[in-house]
Amino acid sequence: MNSNHTSKLLAMGTIAFAIVLLGISFNARADSADKAQIQALEEQLAAAIAAKDVDKIMQFYSPGEDLFVFDTIPPRQYVGAAAYRKDFEGFFATAAAGPMTNQISDLDITADGKLAFAHYTSHMVSTDKSGAKTEMVIRTTDCLKKITGKWLIVQEHNSFPVDLASGKADLMSKP
Repeated sequence: MNSNHTSKLLAMGTIAFAIVLLGISFNARADSADKAQIQALEEQLAAAIAAKDVDKIMQFYSPGEDLFVFDTIPPRQYVGAAAYRKDFEGFFATAAAGPMTNQISDLDITADGKLAFAHYTSHMVSTDKSGAKTEMVIRTTDCLKKITGKWLIVQEHNSFPVDLASGKADLMSKP
């Protein structure tokens, strides 16, 4: 090989390497931005739940029939935003009629620019209509989709571990 040909190959290789590095850098920034947006979404959702603001809560979910949720209370599943809205309205009217707190922790997010998964635990303390307090740690996994440039929850799974011997939910589960 002549020296001119070697120089051209070396230059092309250097350019290709630079393009790969720029792509990696861009993807890292996009991933970081998506994760920050999703973290803000989950924190704002937790605050809206504590405030019992159903309209605000529903802004974080897909508004159509594509929303699917397994929640901690019956029925087994909620299909569509209207059904999940009714779940929140019923919960706030009875089990959480009084003061409420809701703090998330252990948030972990994986995002690829179009789809994302987030999982966390939330420590919730609520007061029912009679004044009785309930304290619980809920496990949540959200599947999010970027819809018209905005991250929205399209699938959610809330749960508690169950003590198989007693058949009762462990409302204060520890890691």
